[in-house]
Amino acid sequence: MSKQFPTRAQDYSAWYNELIVKADMAEHSAVKGCMVIKPYGYAIWEKMQQALDKMFKDTGHVNAYFPLFVPKSLFEAEEKNAEGFAKECAVVTHYRLKTDPDNKGKLIVDPEAKLTEELVVRPTSEAIIWNTYKGWIQSYRDLPILINQWANVVRWEMRTRLFLRTAEFLWQEGHTAHATREEAIKETEQMLEVYAHFAENFMAMPVVKGIKTANERFAGADETYCIEALMQDGKALQAGTSHFLGQNFAKAFDVKFANKDGKLDYVWATSWGVSTRLMGALVMTHSDDQGLVLPPKLAPIQVVIVPIYKGEEQLAQISEKAEQIKKSLLAKGISVKYDDRDTQTPGWKFADYEFKGVPVRIAIGPRDLANGTVEVARRDTKEKKVYAMDGLEEQVENLLNEIQQNLYQRALDFRNANIHKVDSYEEFKKVLDEKGGFLAAHWDGTSETEQQIKDETKATIRCIPLNNKQEEGKCILTGKPSKQRVLFARAY
Repeated sequence: MSKQFPTRAQDYSAWYNELIVKADMAEHSAVKGCMVIKPYGYAIWEKMQQALDKMFKDTGHVNAYFPLFVPKSLFEAEEKNAEGFAKECAVVTHYRLKTDPDNKGKLIVDPEAKLTEELVVRPTSEAIIWNTYKGWIQSYRDLPILINQWANVVRWEMRTRLFLRTAEFLWQEGHTAHATREEAIKETEQMLEVYAHFAENFMAMPVVKGIKTANERFAGADETYCIEALMQDGKALQAGTSHFLGQNFAKAFDVKFANKDGKLDYVWATSWGVSTRLMGALVMTHSDDQGLVLPPKLAPIQVVIVPIYKGEEQLAQISEKAEQIKKSLLAKGISVKYDDRDTQTPGWKFADYEFKGVPVRIAIGPRDLANGTVEVARRDTKEKKVYAMDGLEEQVENLLNEIQQNLYQRALDFRNANIHKVDSYEEFKKVLDEKGGFLAAHWDGTSETEQQIKDETKATIRCIPLNNKQEEGKCILTGKPSKQRVLFARAY
């Protein structure tokens, strides 16, 4: 590893950015604010997609695809949603370029190719989808509609950071339509549970499930449910949201249905999504000063086998055994790479795979062949042990499960150690500056108080935890009565 690679303690932001680039996950592109997701990074995203997509389908959802462009009149239909995203919208005004008559090597916008209606490049798809649903829904028999789409969206961010905040990013967005309020709320809560399950059981990232305040709620929603995670620098990260939209979009697009009594009513709606910012969350939850640390369930390569040899004869003998091991591991559903390249030394390979976060490394040399053993190193603790070749696949399978659980427990212990109860505004500001983390504090329930705290400290209410403990207290800022603590944090 390069001596120039910063540690987390030295510069957390530089550590994060350089880690992603050096681990070959992504890089900045020629388009300001956009990124190129490289094959290794995209392979992690694909594993996320596969796991989530199965969960969506297991809960009755199907995939579809809707246009990238939204006519401005449709985008404006739901006022709160339009206002909430207006500052981030990219807008298409013309559909053609032409050669500049004054400079033959240049292209200019053709003034005669102005669109009759401007098109918004989707920052989210509620408008185009609900306009479409209007033609699909007439009766209760057409409900529910349970659709997800995997797509890209554009939100014109001024300050960008790889994966966490880019002008264009990848995500999934679910959009469902229901006959009753109760069914829509049940859907919203179900998808929150899906996200929490994915975060904890695949990403090994503990999350707090909660509800957003009115100030932090999705524009156009009646209620926003969320999962919040804590990164190693003490900042929070919103990892997923699920919105109960009420009848707001149905009213905006006049989507009605005839119920079982033959009466017309507006449809009830939800939307929910997670994005490639989960990639940033994965990096910041587990990685260390030696590089990336990946939970086995999301690692593109779960096991790498590296031969240690002198000469072609030794390599041939080792390769025969390595291929047998690889085959037995693949039969267990474990992804394996056998790296027999002669262009790099074993030491270089060890460092490279450690930096890329491969959970398990197996080294085989001539002595190992003679002894019927291999050296196994785990990335999470950097422990090395000698394992017998016989039954190796079961031992490696158990080890991967152990690593997955260890990473979750380590992150959970960190999260729990960084939830701080505070009872005064002075204590709030002191803990926020000196320790960070989640601050459990009383709040008087008003948007004005929440906004003042945000303006003065840059901390926001991340969520009101579900099943929150009721507790009499006083707001840290105003001293007014409060019945529960909420979680504040500075956040990404």
